[in-house]
Amino acid sequence: MSIERIDAATRDLPAPLAAVDMADLMTNADDLVRRADGLPIRIATKSVRCREVLRRTLALPGFGGLMAYSLSEALWLVRGGFTDVLVAYPSVDAVAFHDLAHDEVAAREITIVVDDPQHLKVIARAVGEDARPIRVCLDIDSSLRVAGVHLGVRRSPVHTLENAVNAARGILAEPSVHLVGLMFYDAQLAGIQDSSPAVRAMKRRSANELRERRARIVRAVRDLTDLEFVNGGGTGSLTMVSGDEGLTELAAGSGLYGPTLFDGYRDFRPEPAFAYALPVTRRPSARVRTLFGGGYVASGPAGKSRVPTAVLPAGLSELGAEGVGEVQTPVSGDAAGDLNVGDRVWWRHPKAGEVCERFATLHLVEDVGSDGTQAVVTSVPTYRGEGKCFG
Repeated sequence: MSIERIDAATRDLPAPLAAVDMADLMTNADDLVRRADGLPIRIATKSVRCREVLRRTLALPGFGGLMAYSLSEALWLVRGGFTDVLVAYPSVDAVAFHDLAHDEVAAREITIVVDDPQHLKVIARAVGEDARPIRVCLDIDSSLRVAGVHLGVRRSPVHTLENAVNAARGILAEPSVHLVGLMFYDAQLAGIQDSSPAVRAMKRRSANELRERRARIVRAVRDLTDLEFVNGGGTGSLTMVSGDEGLTELAAGSGLYGPTLFDGYRDFRPEPAFAYALPVTRRPSARVRTLFGGGYVASGPAGKSRVPTAVLPAGLSELGAEGVGEVQTPVSGDAAGDLNVGDRVWWRHPKAGEVCERFATLHLVEDVGSDGTQAVVTSVPTYRGEGKCFG
């Protein structure tokens, strides 16, 4: 489905608005499952941030479980009926840990990542004595280290086989927690565009190094305790890691919406299933139109790659002197002169669920005819629309 048909299907809705093309999202989901090659995919909630979209995706074959980014978020999801939630980032929220330890269902369904003995101390203090153990997953640093250079994100300090075995033994010795899994997130594979031969060579080298190191770590930790799961990968690395020894599941989320980040990958290209529209509010000159809002810049290293892209009408660009603004965004180009006050400009975001923090509602567009007139549009709340903000 094209952005033009999304535009037609939502023509009676006021802008700004955000829309999801559900046919393209399902196409993207099928592609993720294909690239996972038989391993179940845990959905990264930070890349979706809408419970209805999570529910619909989990109902598809090949998906199972959620990967949350906040313990408070995980508690909210489980209380809303979701199960098997892995919190992929450590927490120091003592209140949330206390609630987790004293909620039988949540304690059974939620697992939280740890990678430092201080995490265990935080948990032990928060849950108190005689509470049921918290399910934890040991996060292993999956970066590539070459000649003292760290290629990857700064997450876990647990990198080597010796680090992992010592960390696992420390967890097993702490009565307030129960070790049930390992996680290996390869940001340098999943989150970097194939921008040059040097980057592609780095990815191949990193994938080979991680494959061997991960297999040794998984075998060694399994010698110490039974593990329920070993998680790895991301949307951008499913094909590279799906056949790796020891992995029992993969993770993905951004590939459902298809943000511009993935326009620079060579082995796959998701459909742009998510777009948002901003209305024209001013006509300051013949070739410039000013839109309401638009300053939805993505997280990460500052630069052009973090700025959204105007896609409809084609040929528009933001002004270098202003960029995308908090309350207005000027655009210029040949098509600008044809835009009237009240017309809409459609944009794609560099990342996936992050932009949902700026919209209370997602309009899910389904069953669209060739001219967009037969669309079914279901309006559902984002996390923010349900009054939730987890950071």
